[in-house]
Amino acid sequence: MSFTTPPRPLDVTALFPQLAPLARTATRLHPRPGAPTVHDSSVGGPLLWPADEPWPYCDEPHDRHAAPVVHSPDDVRILRHDRAAAAERRRLDPEAPQWTPEERATWERLSDRPWFDGPIPLLPVAQLYARDIPFPCLPDADLLQVLWCPFDHAQHASPRTAIFWRSSTTVTEVLDAPPEPPIVQRDCYLPEPCLFSPEQVTEYPNPSELDREHQDQLDDMSRWETIDPARYNTYAYDPGELYLNNLSTAPGWKTGGWTRWSPTDPIPRPCPECGTEEVPLLTIASTEWDGGSETWIPEEERTNPTPLPLGTQAGDFTEIGIVGDNNLQLHACPADPSHPHIELIQ
Repeated sequence: MSFTTPPRPLDVTALFPQLAPLARTATRLHPRPGAPTVHDSSVGGPLLWPADEPWPYCDEPHDRHAAPVVHSPDDVRILRHDRAAAAERRRLDPEAPQWTPEERATWERLSDRPWFDGPIPLLPVAQLYARDIPFPCLPDADLLQVLWCPFDHAQHASPRTAIFWRSSTTVTEVLDAPPEPPIVQRDCYLPEPCLFSPEQVTEYPNPSELDREHQDQLDDMSRWETIDPARYNTYAYDPGELYLNNLSTAPGWKTGGWTRWSPTDPIPRPCPECGTEEVPLLTIASTEWDGGSETWIPEEERTNPTPLPLGTQAGDFTEIGIVGDNNLQLHACPADPSHPHIELIQ
């Protein structure tokens, strides 16, 4: 299925022509639940991983005190199934018990998973084929694979990611059964398998990335008063919110575009190897939209919403959750994407 982002509430470059040269193309990925194969671009699906290449592990220490209750990936899948069943039962009969005795017994049984101190196999997070999705890649690569360790790491209190570039044509024998972590710190670090429906959109910088002249123009109330009052009045006391939420950066999973800054102000992103300023590669989002970005909801979702397991919030198709319901944004070096990437929680 394809998805279409509605036209922006207004043409921001008509009000602020100086923004036109700052336009960038982002590709919204629109992940939706599916059954991906190794030959698909996906979230949480199987990877086209060579059978003769070692699977990556995380050897860093993990804090058992930060995760008093841990689950295996299979535990998480069972718990998600039970949560969905409970929500459906309550939908059909509001007087029905929230949990059945069998579900309670399952929760109690799964709450006893022992801690594991050894190296942790990384989990597949995303696989992107260049034939489906434009992204900066190495000259001899057409495939980007992103994995993570499903534990918080000290630097960001979020999973640590690993990026692999490869040419899909060189993979002749695929690893059938990659190892899974014996435990994960949070169930929201296990992605639900999804397929992508890429769509290109135009983005403009976050206001905090604009120079003082451009910021002053955005603060000029007289410019905003020229637009349709029905669209302006909601933001009459703070038109900057109209730009921030509806005209600058798209929410959700995407490649390219501009960095979505919040809660912090912009910081330099020099490549650790060559010093080149890194650019957005992939945004891993907690949700596809929220209360402040509803104008970005695809038109198809308004008329025929994608079914979600009951008990899951709207727009949370991957069931991934980054601390604070933020995004984990991966930035890559435009001079050489094989250089170390940068992670940002925003």
